[in-house]
Amino acid sequence: MAESLPLEMLTYILSFLPLSDQKEASLVSRAWYCAAQNALREIPPQLSSSYLSSPAHPGLAMDSTTKDGMQPALLPGSSCPGPEWPEQERAERLARGAALKWASGIFYRPEQLARLGQYRSREVQRTCFLEARMKSVVQSYLEGVKTGMWQLAQALEAVREACGALGQAHGLLQGMAKAVQTLEPLREQVSQHMQLQALSQLLPRLRAIPAAVAHTQTLIDAQQLLEAYVSLRELELLRGETWASLGDLELPIFEGLGPLAEGLGQAVEAVVGAAGQLAREDPALLVAAVRVAEVETGRTTALEQAPRDWRQRCLRALQEGLERVHFQTPLLPGPGALAGWLEALRVALPAELATAEALIAPCCPPHYKVVQLWAHTLHSGLRRCLQQFLEGAELGAADAFTLLHWALHVYLGPEMMGSLELGPEADVSQLEPLLTQENIEQLEATFVSKVQISVVQWLQKALDGEVAEWGREQEPDTDLSGFYHSPMPAIVLQILEENIRVTSLVSESLQRRVCAMALSELGAFLRSFSDALIRFSRDHLRGEALAPHYVPYLLATLNHHSALSSSVSVLQPDGVVSGALAPVEAALDELQRRICRLVLEVLLVELQPLFMALPSRQWLSSTELLDNVCERTASFCRDFWRVRNPAVQLLLAETERTVVLQYLCALMQGRLACRSAEERNQVAERLQHDAAQLRDLFLDLGLEESLQCAPVLLTLGKLLNLRDPTMLGLEVAGLRQQFPDVSSEDHVSALLDLRGDVSREQRLAALSFLQAGPQPSPPAGRRALFSLVPAPTPAPSSCLPSGPCA
Repeated sequence: MAESLPLEMLTYILSFLPLSDQKEASLVSRAWYCAAQNALREIPPQLSSSYLSSPAHPGLAMDSTTKDGMQPALLPGSSCPGPEWPEQERAERLARGAALKWASGIFYRPEQLARLGQYRSREVQRTCFLEARMKSVVQSYLEGVKTGMWQLAQALEAVREACGALGQAHGLLQGMAKAVQTLEPLREQVSQHMQLQALSQLLPRLRAIPAAVAHTQTLIDAQQLLEAYVSLRELELLRGETWASLGDLELPIFEGLGPLAEGLGQAVEAVVGAAGQLAREDPALLVAAVRVAEVETGRTTALEQAPRDWRQRCLRALQEGLERVHFQTPLLPGPGALAGWLEALRVALPAELATAEALIAPCCPPHYKVVQLWAHTLHSGLRRCLQQFLEGAELGAADAFTLLHWALHVYLGPEMMGSLELGPEADVSQLEPLLTQENIEQLEATFVSKVQISVVQWLQKALDGEVAEWGREQEPDTDLSGFYHSPMPAIVLQILEENIRVTSLVSESLQRRVCAMALSELGAFLRSFSDALIRFSRDHLRGEALAPHYVPYLLATLNHHSALSSSVSVLQPDGVVSGALAPVEAALDELQRRICRLVLEVLLVELQPLFMALPSRQWLSSTELLDNVCERTASFCRDFWRVRNPAVQLLLAETERTVVLQYLCALMQGRLACRSAEERNQVAERLQHDAAQLRDLFLDLGLEESLQCAPVLLTLGKLLNLRDPTMLGLEVAGLRQQFPDVSSEDHVSALLDLRGDVSREQRLAALSFLQAGPQPSPPAGRRALFSLVPAPTPAPSSCLPSGPCA
């Protein structure tokens, strides 16, 4: 509430307070501060004389000079001073709280202003009390300052005395330094005297050093390593004692100890390098060498010498000695000697590991891990030798196979690194592969390429031998069952199958490679065999090289084909993709078609003159023509029984199909046109009779009726014997339904010409009816027949085996 009073009211109220109270009230707030300043500056005229001169207000009775001096300078146009607060924020908060508490009790009501007199007297007392306390405190501070000044004066005096004493000491020290310089020659003489005294005491022992060095060398040469090491240590201790006594002075007499120690180290290294032999002959010497190395390794050196780590030298000597015994350069195998070298290693390496475990390991400390060191050293040395061997001249097939089989099976097998007698301390599981994957692929490629060259040569020899037999004067050889037989298929399959089988002893990858190579070479062999057959047939037909038994040898090749087809599956072991045989099977099918074609070409030469008279009037009136055909065919097929199934069935089917094709070709030539219904009936009966005769012929030869093509003659007979020409369209459509390859312009026209009674309109109607109908799809398993029958000019055709004709 007091803060909400106007500035004039606050000024008027504060004008009644003494100067000390105004100062305290001015700390309440900025407004109260301004009011206190205004109260000091603007005292009302009616109160100024009585208030300031009143004896009751001694604190306000002051001259104008003092009053003006207390008033702060004001900025123009302001009623309060412009400078910043002289107190900090914390003092302001404390003072404000005290002032508010005081003002709230004094100035809250106007009637309480009457108590100002009491407050004034209380404040006067308080002021006097505070002044007394301040005087007491100031007096106490002044006494303390006086005491401190006295103590500082005493300390200054003590410092001056210390500075003087230090100056005197500095002078004395400078004098002593000059005296020390004069004593330096004396110190050197004392040192020399002490060295001479020590040298005189060590002189008897120093005189014995050359003899001790020579004795130690003798012990080293005699391989008495422990005694030599003791003697060397005594000499080294004497050198250390002399070095300490002479003040780090090294005598020339000890210069031979370094070469002597190196000679002992080399002797220890040589003994350890022959550990395999010494473990059997003189294990005590090996133990002595190892003990010397261990003691020397654990000893701390003096004279700022580098430590001699003879333990590592021993371990290196063990490794180098082991590699020198088995993998030294003169011991590496030459070309063709790899198998013997590997066999020797198969015996020697397990023996070395057994020796290391039984004899060498007890002579060495456990931390040497002798068995593990032996196994890893032998493995690393063998691995390095094989790498060098592979980087040299290219291996042969036998060496490549031997190395692959030995590295992948023998080395890791129970006879060597996989032996149950080899304890876990060998730690063979941490060994790297003896051959890298790149080495294995290189060896496999080398083996396959070398074997391929040999296979090509063997197959060519087998083919040359077979071709040479085709011109013999006697018929082909037969087996016990009477079938034509030749060892050539068995030889070919044996060559390929043995190479595939033997690679199964190495790895599946090598077996797959050799299998692919074998199938490839078999395909090439079949193509070469087919080319040889073509040359054989060409030379025979041209008369350049007549074969006395041309057809029997062609029939024998069909048995070769059957033998190869039935046994080619042995070239596809487990794990090989199923489609790998597809190229070989295709080559076999092509070979079979070519053999059949060559055989039937001979038959065509015999039958074509007979079919030149068909159809004719003689053909209608007599069976002599077809009887001759059947007789020639039966005579030609008399040796077919020497061909094995299923090749004989295929050959008979192709023979029957060839005869039917020649029959159809002759029928389509237009040599005959029926002049009446009776002749058409005769033609139909002749076709029916000929079909029955051909069927019986090939049934007697062993061909199944379902595989024969002769029933086509029955269908043609029905077409020719049709009595109503207007129904020809349906009959022709039925013919095309059975034989989709029949031609409307060639074959159907030739058949209509053979009828002899078809008018132009009826022909066009039948042909248009045939063309209007949809193209039928060929029945499953039926081969083309009419497409091989040219019209009107006949041409010999060949047959291809892909299915039955009817």
